[in-house]
Amino acid sequence: MAERTQHFRGPGQFRLFSLFGFEVKLDLSWLLLALLISWSLGAGIFPEEYPDLPRRVYAWMGVASAIGVFFSIVFHELSHSLVARRFGLPIRGITLFIFGGVAEMEEEPPSPTSEFLMAAAGPIASFVLAFFFFQLESLAIARQWPVSFAGVFDKLGYINVVVAIFNLVPAFPLDGGRMLRALLWKWKGDMRVATRISSSIGANFGLALMLLGGLSFIQGNVIGGMWWFLIGIFLRGAANASYRQLLVQDVLRDKPVRDFMQKNPVTVPPGITIQEWIEDYVYQHHFKMFPVVEESRLLGCISIDNIRRLPRSSWAGAKIRDVMEPVSDTNTIPAQAETMRLLAMMVRPDTKSRFMVVEKGQLVGVISMRDLLELIALKLELERSA
Repeated sequence: MAERTQHFRGPGQFRLFSLFGFEVKLDLSWLLLALLISWSLGAGIFPEEYPDLPRRVYAWMGVASAIGVFFSIVFHELSHSLVARRFGLPIRGITLFIFGGVAEMEEEPPSPTSEFLMAAAGPIASFVLAFFFFQLESLAIARQWPVSFAGVFDKLGYINVVVAIFNLVPAFPLDGGRMLRALLWKWKGDMRVATRISSSIGANFGLALMLLGGLSFIQGNVIGGMWWFLIGIFLRGAANASYRQLLVQDVLRDKPVRDFMQKNPVTVPPGITIQEWIEDYVYQHHFKMFPVVEESRLLGCISIDNIRRLPRSSWAGAKIRDVMEPVSDTNTIPAQAETMRLLAMMVRPDTKSRFMVVEKGQLVGVISMRDLLELIALKLELERSA
């Protein structure tokens, strides 16, 4: 898979290395794919195609194939990333997960041409790798290397051909679907219309794979049927999510934070106790974070996180000023900042979901992820009704 979307490191993801300035991460779900590849090849396909080899040889052939697939996916996604960089698009890195990999692109392509070339780079890279592995297979046969080497090279060449062809299917967000979107974008002159059409095709293709998986399962191909069904679910969900993401970007594009913030937020004086804050503010207003203000001067903020390690017995004596978090770039956002930039920050697992909005050093509002999502949903609903 080669879906390219806005993505951030989450739970279960680990940094492996950096390649050409791109951070390569591994999601733990990819280990399931590696295990499936190693097992299906080492315990099934290789013994059938290359009989009479020791069992340990089949085992290392399966493991070597999984490692080869790992680097093939990285190479495929790296090709997307390098072309994206050529067009000035920021790529946060590459993440491998159970359905392949993603190049984490923070912005949509600026033109149909850039979209088409970035999408085409992935299948081209996979075809190049397939040719490379088939050449290694020929070399192994000509040099009379152990048959296990030729077997691994042959399967890696075949897998890369399959990956390239599958990704050329014109179903968004596969590479072929993105190429189709680029052509429709060029023809229609409207990226939203192009995304809606290609996403619809992608969602229907995902549904077809789910039906194929269900049929295979009924016919006795349990593992294959389950795999096609899961891929279908993923593609259908990714296609629909990609279109919704584009609609969100259209709603937020070039809009400042001030357009979405809550004005006149509830503030807390620094001199009250934690107990008073809990009873008079948290329980009354149901917020997890409150700005701390004294004589119209913003001092910082107080949140539930700030008191987690504070013994409950000390709540009656501790003051807000003793535990509050001072004003910083991690809890404030300028009123004129782009809302899309703020949303990109909020979806990161290590970032706050509620920010104080400031202008010339003064508190002018508060904005939270929940409020932002509710406003986005309302605007999208109104657009559909219009």
